[in-house]
Amino acid sequence: MPSITPSYLYTFVALIVISSLLIFSFMAYAEALRVSSETRQLKNLMDHVSAKSTELITLTLATNATSEASLPMPASIGNKQYWLRLRNNSEKTWLEGGLGNIPMEGTELRVFLPKEASATGYYIGGFGAVHLKCYSNTSVPQIVFINSHDGE
Repeated sequence: MPSITPSYLYTFVALIVISSLLIFSFMAYAEALRVSSETRQLKNLMDHVSAKSTELITLTLATNATSEASLPMPASIGNKQYWLRLRNNSEKTWLEGGLGNIPMEGTELRVFLPKEASATGYYIGGFGAVHLKCYSNTSVPQIVFINSHDGE
């Protein structure tokens, strides 16, 4: 009789270990799916903002006038805050974004704009609409992000 009790105990411990492994595996898989979904939503939002930016740059170059647009933005993506930032160097202009509440250097998510422009400004999610303003003061158009809570 004493040999039967330890075998039940070993079986019970083995079942607990296997169940724990399965539960943690499913939790990791669910987290990976959630992060992938949030990244995809951020990428879609960046594509929308970059398309509107390109449209404003093209309109400014064609008419030599100031053009503006206000885009409604979601308060958060999933349950995380996000940020967008317009940047440029001497060759390219791009929109970069990430999850979190502070714009960081070296982000992986970038959308390059097809037109050369001088770009400034950032937007942190949760603060209403983003206001895009594009004007031309030289041969290179200037595009600026203006948070709706900041004003000009």
